[in-house]
Amino acid sequence: MRPLAAATLALAVGACGPPDPFARALVSFDEGAGAGFGQDALPAVVLGPPQGGAASQGSTDVLSLGQGGVIVLELGTVVEDGPGPDLLVFENPFVVATTGEVYGEPGEVAVSEDGASFATFACAPAAPAPNGCAGFGVVHAAADNGVDATDPEAAGGDAFDLADVGLARARYLRISDRGAEAGMSAGAPTAGFDLDAVAVVAR
Repeated sequence: MRPLAAATLALAVGACGPPDPFARALVSFDEGAGAGFGQDALPAVVLGPPQGGAASQGSTDVLSLGQGGVIVLELGTVVEDGPGPDLLVFENPFVVATTGEVYGEPGEVAVSEDGASFATFACAPAAPAPNGCAGFGVVHAAADNGVDATDPEAAGGDAFDLADVGLARARYLRISDRGAEAGMSAGAPTAGFDLDAVAVVAR
C-alpha cells in the first residue's frame, strides 16, 4: 500500500482552474494486492473523460486498484444534489459473448464535501447487479465518439444520487475495491476495480 502526496499531485495537475465535470486531482491511492496496471500513467489515467469500449470490450485506459485498493479523487467542480443521478463512475465492464452477462468488478463509492468525512453508498458486492456498487454499467462514452460523458441516459457507467447518502453537495470521491467479497480473484497486475473515470452529471 502506498498513499500518494495529495499536495504534490494537486499542483501537478493544476487543481486551481476552471470548472471541470471530471476528476482533476488524485488525492491518494492505496494499492491493493495484485495492482499495477495503469500506474505508469498516473495521475492522468484517472482524470478527464472516460475511454469506454462499449459492450464488446472494456477500456484499457484504466487504473487497477488491486484487491482492497482504495483511491480518492478531487472533482473539478462541486457535485450538487439535483433531480435524479448526480455522479457517474466508469469502470471497464463488458458483456461476455457466450452468456450475455456483464462481467464487472465491484467498487464501493463514497463522497465528501471536505475530503475528510465521507458518506458511503450502500454496496452489496456478492449480490447480482444492480447492487449499489460501481463496476457493472457498460461504458459508452469515449473522447472521440461524441457521446456526452455527463449524460446518464447516454454515457453508461454507474449512476449515484447524493440524496441516497444525505448530502447536498460533494467535491471528493472515494472508491474502494470490494471484489474479494464477490469471489473475484484476478491476478497481478490487473486485480481489483479498474477505474476509467468519474463525471459530474450535467444539469
